[in-house]
Amino acid sequence: MYLHDMKHTYNAHLIWDGNLGDGTSSYARYARDYHVDFAGKPELRGSADPMFRGVAARHNPEDLFLASITTCHMLSYLALCARRGVNVLSYQDRAHAVLAVRADGSGTFESVALSPVVTIARDSDPATAMALHEAAHAECFVASSLRVSIAIDATCLVESDEPLAVGERAS
Repeated sequence: MYLHDMKHTYNAHLIWDGNLGDGTSSYARYARDYHVDFAGKPELRGSADPMFRGVAARHNPEDLFLASITTCHMLSYLALCARRGVNVLSYQDRAHAVLAVRADGSGTFESVALSPVVTIARDSDPATAMALHEAAHAECFVASSLRVSIAIDATCLVESDEPLAVGERAS
């Protein structure tokens, strides 16, 4: 059942694990570690990016931001493909984001680039598969909520064929 015109709520319980004994008595004397609990799901352990004194082995908010964008695009794309008769056999994306940090320590994401490589079944239409990326971007809840520019440079493969250029048809 596909639900339209409804509101969905999401809840997270964030807990800072970084008090090393003195709280935030100085910038250098606390850890940036945290965990986030979501009801019924595995705990998510994170930290700041190492350039902000975090732990490199943990996911940071910037990682999670990019992961949210690329996964939302993929899920929107797969749903559209299923509805339009495009049989996707595999999907990969090497997403990239650029964060500009200002001298005062604040910052903003300047750009996000998605590079999905999609393999479709031979009986699926590559032109439709390519066009559905634009529709997926428009339907992606996360992308629709952001002001950062998101570029999509998609590649479509047809079962073991070479990559097709945009608009090129399989023979």
